[in-house]
Amino acid sequence: MARAKKPASGSSRSKVVKKVVKNIPYGQAHIFATFNNTIVSMTDQTGNVVAWSSAGTSGFKGSRKSTPYAARMAAQTASENAQGHGMKEVDVFVKGPGPGREAAIRAIQGSGLKVRSISDVTPVPHNGVRPPKKRRV
Repeated sequence: MARAKKPASGSSRSKVVKKVVKNIPYGQAHIFATFNNTIVSMTDQTGNVVAWSSAGTSGFKGSRKSTPYAARMAAQTASENAQGHGMKEVDVFVKGPGPGREAAIRAIQGSGLKVRSISDVTPVPHNGVRPPKKRRV
């Protein structure tokens, strides 16, 4: 029987990358609420992402991702990760028509972060693209 070869002594170790804990006292919370999912990103003042979460990464799949409860869990996870980086105050920016908008805002407020302002940045078309033709039934 053939023996398995051992790797060289230096190559078996892998480098461990430590997460850098930043001290960010205030930042921004971006909530992107679609009809299928809700994504919450916590950023610093310049827009660099510090922590993020979504209903899908919180363990919800399929139609359960589009519920307000899933949005609440995603917002709690993102805000707890942001508080680990020292975040205390946020400006909230909400985009999209999804059902998780208000639930995510309430979860951020309830997680211990102070909400300084809430802004709706949903893009509104100024007449946009041509709609599909009317159905004749």
